[in-house]
Amino acid sequence: MQASETQTRRSFFRHTPLELWLGIVLTLGMVLLVLLSDVIFRGMAETMDLRARLLPPFVSFDHILGTDPLGRDVLARIAAGGKISLLVGVVSVGGAMIVGLIAGLVAGYFGGIADMILMRIADVQLAMPFMLMALTFIAIVGPGLSILILLMIVAQWVQYARLVRGLVLSLRERDFIQSARAIGVGRLRIILVHVVPNIIGPVIVLMTLNVATNILLESSLTFVGLGVDPTIPSWGGMLADGRTYVQTAWWVSVFPGFAIMFTVLGLNLLGDWLRDRLDPTREK
Repeated sequence: MQASETQTRRSFFRHTPLELWLGIVLTLGMVLLVLLSDVIFRGMAETMDLRARLLPPFVSFDHILGTDPLGRDVLARIAAGGKISLLVGVVSVGGAMIVGLIAGLVAGYFGGIADMILMRIADVQLAMPFMLMALTFIAIVGPGLSILILLMIVAQWVQYARLVRGLVLSLRERDFIQSARAIGVGRLRIILVHVVPNIIGPVIVLMTLNVATNILLESSLTFVGLGVDPTIPSWGGMLADGRTYVQTAWWVSVFPGFAIMFTVLGLNLLGDWLRDRLDPTREK
């Protein structure tokens, strides 16, 4: 038994693609840095030291990635800012997925008037440019973390609804669904047991891609002053703080940019692997 388990583990490591390992290292490394930021840095993200302002990277062990114009440690602020970026990405995607999944299942499986109403709402929303909707929404309600998350949920549930609807339409007339109906299985059980497991792969792939996209959106909106409060550390805010120092203190904005890039790259690589593993139609 132990020999079989050992052989299985060796086979897994041998056949696991390099892209997956890179995705795991990048994503897990950034998540651990963010989760352990309070333990590792202990308030350094907000501590100012004007005597050490704009300290270059790799010249001081106390400030490995240098300091910003107020003497705050760049690495500590990257770790603290990652909390906001990851929170926005994960929560907004989770909310959009739940709303879109329910809407797509209702529209695709039941059809009729519900399908028509939901898809017309989706068509109208898809015709609205995201940035215009964001500017209008924030101008009326005001900026803030919860507002930003709500905005992304409202903007992205349509993607999940249309994806799920298309997948359900292709499944509901399949033989195994018809067989379940013939033996009297209820609609809710059919949806939960037979439909959802067969569509969850593409949904998870879209979720990983949208987490990456929402991190970029949060950073972009915060960069132009429409996202998170500037007093809260975030990657977009750090990019905005460093834009006037690009030529004299490049590290203030370059290292937060690297954090965004590595996180997005890691999530995309994991999404590609999950698509291959969770696709029920793939060859075994």
